[in-house]
Amino acid sequence: MRELVDVSPVLVELGGRFAAAGFQTHLVGGSVRDALLSAGAGAAGTGAGMPAGDLDVTTDARPEQVLALLRGWAGSTWNQGIAFGTVGAEVRGTRLEITTFRADRYDRESRNPEVAWGDSLEDDLARRDFTVNAMAVSLGPDRTVTDPFGGLGDLLARRLRTPGAAVDSFADDPLRMLRAVRFVAQLGLTPADEVVAAMTSMSGELARITPERVQAELSKTLLQDSPRAALELFVSTGLADVVLPELPALRMEIDEHHQHKDVYSHSLTVLDRAIALERADGRAGGDDAPSPDLVLRLAALLHDIGKPATRRHEPRGRVSFHHHEVVGAKLVRKRLTALRYPKDVVEAVARLTFLHLRFHGYGRGEWTDSAVRRYVTDAGDLLSRLHKLVRSDCTTRNRRRAAALSATYDSLEQRIAELSVAEDLARVRPDLDGNAIMEILGLPPGREVGEAWRFLKDLRLERGPLDRDEAEAELRAWWAARA
Repeated sequence: MRELVDVSPVLVELGGRFAAAGFQTHLVGGSVRDALLSAGAGAAGTGAGMPAGDLDVTTDARPEQVLALLRGWAGSTWNQGIAFGTVGAEVRGTRLEITTFRADRYDRESRNPEVAWGDSLEDDLARRDFTVNAMAVSLGPDRTVTDPFGGLGDLLARRLRTPGAAVDSFADDPLRMLRAVRFVAQLGLTPADEVVAAMTSMSGELARITPERVQAELSKTLLQDSPRAALELFVSTGLADVVLPELPALRMEIDEHHQHKDVYSHSLTVLDRAIALERADGRAGGDDAPSPDLVLRLAALLHDIGKPATRRHEPRGRVSFHHHEVVGAKLVRKRLTALRYPKDVVEAVARLTFLHLRFHGYGRGEWTDSAVRRYVTDAGDLLSRLHKLVRSDCTTRNRRRAAALSATYDSLEQRIAELSVAEDLARVRPDLDGNAIMEILGLPPGREVGEAWRFLKDLRLERGPLDRDEAEAELRAWWAARA
């Protein structure tokens, strides 16, 4: 293993400074794991670049001693995590997190650890979440490798295990169950049977974790390249029932006539397709939305969560989900707010959920220009994401129907492009602003000015740009009709 981990000059210097003072230092945890993965986890002698992000180092020095040893050498230090034994430092562009050996115990109710300093590297590794994170490489001259729980073998086998009994590990910190889900997506690992069994039997313990921590792990999972297998584990173990019950609720019983799709599988497929479209756009550099795009991925996963509440059995064995987009938008707001997502993310995902069905009223292009304008205006800055969501939502296996839907959406996008060139659809405004409205109608600022502005906005969407005289005449006629 030592040949596979390329220790940077900064780490060599760090190890030397601490060794001169009589302290151990070890590269540890995810930093060792990621270095091994980047080396191919088996191509001896090839070397590996240091992983991106902060490098994790552990030491037997106490936090105040760490700070003293860094003084005058590190460009900057920070101690927000010092209560938990962690000192942050930046040295010539390299960020380090240096943590004192710990031998914590958990009260298993609040999940808060009783922080206790340790004297043994092996004890420190034993308290870590998974074996692939319980490996260390000494920063001393001998570069000693410490892997007491077989983490390298598990990494080679793409296996996810805990250093001790999984039930004990998850009882200490139930968030580790969500970290297991994330590692399936992030690292392509397969949980051992014992891990899956513990996750399933202890899923209810996840309720002890704060929504903010749950949200962070869920988001990290969704932002991986291929989160589907991880989400399937999330649902099958019962973890989703605790923190995102709307997702497993999509596993509705398919009616005997098979008149509707498996909504759960469909939603995962929509997510797969949305990620593919997002990544293709990201590589082309032609999309304003970021990649990976959390808003798009949440919308793809949750766009149909209104279906269970709106399912109705119709004559002739048919099934309907009328207004599921309206119900779904409300459920999205409620759940994502409970998970403490930022308000802008909540509203964006809810709006995409609400709009995802509108395209199906387009038929074969029967929409008027007014309807196209409203589609663009209602989507606003989410239009590129809405395009991806709608295209991803077409998961029919009927090739002819899929081709027809794709061609129809192509025609809608073409009409949007043409109208955008002619009318600047991205910034549709009334043909008269508030000042002009007040001047023409002799009004002071107030509610009536807002009503007049909305009338003119609707008129602009309905008929396109008007010249000033025509807009003024319409405004006066509207105002006179109110009298």
